[in-house]
Amino acid sequence: MDQKIINLYDEYTHTALSRKEFINRLALLAGGTAMAMTLLPMLENNYAQAASRLNADLIEEQITFPGAEGQVKAFAARPKGTKKLGTVLVIHENRGLNPHIVDVARQMAVEGFIAVAVDALSPFGGTPADEDKARELIGQLDKEKNLKNYLMALDYLRDRKDGNGKAGCVGFCWGGAMANNLAVNDPKLLAAVAYYGMQAKTEDVPRIKASLMLHYAGLDERVNAGISAYEAALKENKKDYKLYVYEGVNHAFNNNTSPTRYNEAAAKLAWGRTIGLFKDKLG
Repeated sequence: MDQKIINLYDEYTHTALSRKEFINRLALLAGGTAMAMTLLPMLENNYAQAASRLNADLIEEQITFPGAEGQVKAFAARPKGTKKLGTVLVIHENRGLNPHIVDVARQMAVEGFIAVAVDALSPFGGTPADEDKARELIGQLDKEKNLKNYLMALDYLRDRKDGNGKAGCVGFCWGGAMANNLAVNDPKLLAAVAYYGMQAKTEDVPRIKASLMLHYAGLDERVNAGISAYEAALKENKKDYKLYVYEGVNHAFNNNTSPTRYNEAAAKLAWGRTIGLFKDKLG
């Protein structure tokens, strides 16, 4: 698919561009409204394509824990057994807690961790089915209270009786930015993995204690614009980090429900590196 079309979709999903304007611009690029409507299903997420990890060896549950104001909803998964395990906070994209992120949490549990995927939209009653509405609500979150909810989620993970007291996090897009933010704000966080997420402020880098792993898509000009300054600050402050740029792939390359952006080879490579970090730091 024409990269201009993929870039337009990225703009639509990360800015205030209305759906009407997006469709109009898509029609111009595609050569007409009819062709735009044909391309649309290839651009939008298809959650039927999510590779479900449901199996008898996992314990799955819908949970709540105390947040900044009221209860926070989350999906939790862990392998069966009595061994105390490392814990991983899974942080969703700007669409809220959807089937893809639930599946990522399942994958993390299959790898031998307790995985908890928080629904950041809990203050609004939870993630709606309408993705446009979910993106709108993400923009309405109180940033300080939202950050506190995630910090409290990490405390919840460390306090779980079936956990070993060690916690890491992995986030995607909006969640990648949150992973960087948590590394700045939680000195007890042991490992933070950010997939194509906006960087922390360079002046906040000295506060980072966690080991960082940063995955970027080579074609993701919007997010990648911040790499150089962030890496320079990490080096200057002698932080433990690994940074990977996957050439020729798009933002959201890990999302297997996004057919035009998913890249299986890059996703598998990044996932293997992520799990390696967590096994090293949370085991």
